[in-house]
Amino acid sequence: MRCPSVVKHHGRLPKKQTVVTPVMKSLIQGMLVIASTVLISGCASVMATAGSGLAGNLNKAIMNQDDPALVRDGAPAYLLMLDSFVEGAPENVAVLSAAAELYSAYGVVFVDDPIRSRKLTNRGRSYGQRALCAADEGACGIWELNYDEFTVRLEKVGVKTVEPLFTFGLSWIAYIQAHSDDWSALAKLPQAQATFQRVQELDPDFKQADIEHFLAVLDTIRPPALGGDFDAGLRHFERAMSLSGGYDLSVLVDFAKYYARTLYERELHDQLLNEVLDADPVHPGYTLFNTLAQTEAQALLDSADDYF
Repeated sequence: MRCPSVVKHHGRLPKKQTVVTPVMKSLIQGMLVIASTVLISGCASVMATAGSGLAGNLNKAIMNQDDPALVRDGAPAYLLMLDSFVEGAPENVAVLSAAAELYSAYGVVFVDDPIRSRKLTNRGRSYGQRALCAADEGACGIWELNYDEFTVRLEKVGVKTVEPLFTFGLSWIAYIQAHSDDWSALAKLPQAQATFQRVQELDPDFKQADIEHFLAVLDTIRPPALGGDFDAGLRHFERAMSLSGGYDLSVLVDFAKYYARTLYERELHDQLLNEVLDADPVHPGYTLFNTLAQTEAQALLDSADDYF
């Protein structure tokens, strides 16, 4: 696997530059797997608002599930349930955010059919945009702006909008993933990155490990000669590992995939992935995604001889 031919140019992707979409898909899918930990909590919070005493237990059960297929098969029922909540509360930020995150993550992580994935993530993005608009009318339509205009408007978003802004960024990344054959969608990735950076500026304590992980991948998806910032990426990876207490195995997988592979550091690559495989994936709050991480770690090790 090679890195896409993308250069850093004032925060924009050049219009005529070639992008290797499978690599971009891998980047964004990895980010959505991380982000999926957020969607379950969002869904549970809506259920709690609806009066269900099972919400907390549902959250724990899903996050501690070691059979991803079971989660994949069960999630559609909650998609329909969230649609019904949106119908009943079309301006409710929490409801819209939960729907955006569940549709987005499900459409990328658990759906293989590209047509269906695009349809689900399109709905997720729409919910994410609606959540942002409901939280801050002044931010409505920000996604239509070019990079410079976008960042200027982004500076006006306040701390009270942190949660829907985070959701907006996730749903946008999911949409880009599912529409990775559309250059106009890919060209918006720098705006999505700026969104997470703004969330971090507004509230450094909000989703610290997740955002550090996102930024680590974004800094290391490109080699240094093409604009990658591997010193910053290394710091982000180290902070993500520390903030997760070392229990989030997906951080190690992405450290190997984006940092070690890009720099052709085979020893570090294999060390990180073997550490993932040797670890016990069962840990409260991480089991589901650690199970997915171990599957990916094995695939990366199996392909290492061909890559290095």
